[in-house]
Amino acid sequence: MSAAVKFDARMDDRIAARFALLKKKNRPGLVTFVTANDPTPEVFREILEGMPSVGADLIEIGIPFSDPMADGPAIQLSSQRALKHKTKIADVLAAVKAFRETEIDTPIILMGYYNPIYHYGAQEFAQDAAVAGVDGVIVVDLPPEEAGELTVHLRANNMHMIFLTAPTSSDQRLPVILKEASGFVYYVSITGVTGTATADENAVKDAVARLRRHTGLPVAVGFGIRTPEQARAIGAHCDAAVVGSAIVDIIAQGVGKDGALDRRLSVKVLEFVKSLATGVHGAWP
Repeated sequence: MSAAVKFDARMDDRIAARFALLKKKNRPGLVTFVTANDPTPEVFREILEGMPSVGADLIEIGIPFSDPMADGPAIQLSSQRALKHKTKIADVLAAVKAFRETEIDTPIILMGYYNPIYHYGAQEFAQDAAVAGVDGVIVVDLPPEEAGELTVHLRANNMHMIFLTAPTSSDQRLPVILKEASGFVYYVSITGVTGTATADENAVKDAVARLRRHTGLPVAVGFGIRTPEQARAIGAHCDAAVVGSAIVDIIAQGVGKDGALDRRLSVKVLEFVKSLATGVHGAWP
């Protein structure tokens, strides 16, 4: 079994604390994804700030990128909408910092691609993200063999580097990935891009069991979970279910062809997140 990466004992580790709380409550968590500044900075912040109160246990924020190759049409379009506002990493970090003014417990994970981070500067990114209140980073196109130039700075700033595993990750490959992983392991339940297929419960059950033979880190399962029923079914076999494209689809539906926004868009998104939380957790107050 691969050992988890160790952090400074003084670290206020929100990710570890949240998974410990979920374990104490004997229930899986809900991880929600939304792209920063989609569809507008104002609506994005309304959604972000409302998610903890409707049941999101951890929140992933997508860093908009012009070529999100691992993502399907829904998230690709969300990046395009966000980039219309000239969204940069600094804007994403500013949103996290504002979120932290009122919410100190919910973990925030930034998810994206290495190109924007590289141009920002790996060391500067890690330092600024830590100050803003980011807890971890998922960089889709950065394999463990090439991640050292970023992970060294993340660890120096007590942030987690969360790696993806997939149905194609062999027993020989998993130790290489998990050696560098911390926070939790993100299992991609389908082969292909986001939002294009449905997760198979039995396959997820077997895959998570195999992952647990290699690591003691919590396992979150994403890609292919779109409904409260699917979130409940998948959550029964892992530590957290991740929902992204289905949330982003609701945002897209609230944007008219002329760019006009549904006035209740943030409310509709949060109502859907609440339904997901009810599916994963059971009744939610």
